[in-house]
Amino acid sequence: MASQTDKSLLSAELEEEDEEEFRQLLLQATQKIQSAMPSVPDSKPIQPQPGFCIKTHTGSQEKVFVNICRSQHIPPPPDLSRQELECLIESDSASSFRIPMSLGEPHTELDNSGNGCTAYDVVINASFFSKLEADPFFKEFFITVALEGLADKYKMEINHPGTAQPRAGLAGGCEWRILKNRKFMGSISEQTIRTKSRPVIQEMDVSSPLVPKFTILAKPVKAYPEFLLAEIHLPKVGSARELSLELGQDRIVLRAGPGLYLLDIYIPHDIAPERSHARFHRGTAVLTVKMPVQPQLGPP
Repeated sequence: MASQTDKSLLSAELEEEDEEEFRQLLLQATQKIQSAMPSVPDSKPIQPQPGFCIKTHTGSQEKVFVNICRSQHIPPPPDLSRQELECLIESDSASSFRIPMSLGEPHTELDNSGNGCTAYDVVINASFFSKLEADPFFKEFFITVALEGLADKYKMEINHPGTAQPRAGLAGGCEWRILKNRKFMGSISEQTIRTKSRPVIQEMDVSSPLVPKFTILAKPVKAYPEFLLAEIHLPKVGSARELSLELGQDRIVLRAGPGLYLLDIYIPHDIAPERSHARFHRGTAVLTVKMPVQPQLGPP
């Protein structure tokens, strides 16, 4: 697990042709800086509670987990009986029925085999969640709506079962199953929801920055590494002043904003944040972070 992250601000910005050595990150995360951050108007943070976890795949067979969470701060949908819902589904007005939900941003996790996967947090009203648990028909309908909402919001292609037989159910043509022994994948993060309602649109307004493309290389490759080198591609960023970088003992958190990018990942070795360096090339819009690795304890 990571220790509490050390917040860092990029000290300067280097042009692509500049051969100057990496400039050291300024480690100055203080409560004064935090208190100076502007608050989001008409919104508030919530901490969702775990419910159940869905496993599915993308069209390219990458694992996707959806943590269905609950909170009293999310408004409930209209109260329908099962018969009313069945009639609604069969009618031409099914698409007009909205379930208020907060679709959280994707976060990278490790599955039981130690392989990388993507998880999403979907938050619904706590009372409505209890209704789902009591009625499998409502539950399957909700899962259909939630997966279609994620696919639409994040332009994510959910796979089709093809010749394989689904192990649990089909939502919008995709195969999924509810995990029996765990209520969520990874961790459930705090979300920010809008406190003022909007007409027609019933999905809660949650910031959804993009996860940037990145690579992390260990140097040297064939031995215990001396340092890690991360390259993070930020094509929508024009200046280092738009970036906020935090380094923990085994964690990288990068924000580019407002609301452009968010990268929050764990790294495979403990690093020394206070000796790390970074530079941002405006020409390529690539942030490079050089992170010395802590010495190996004991025999290799």
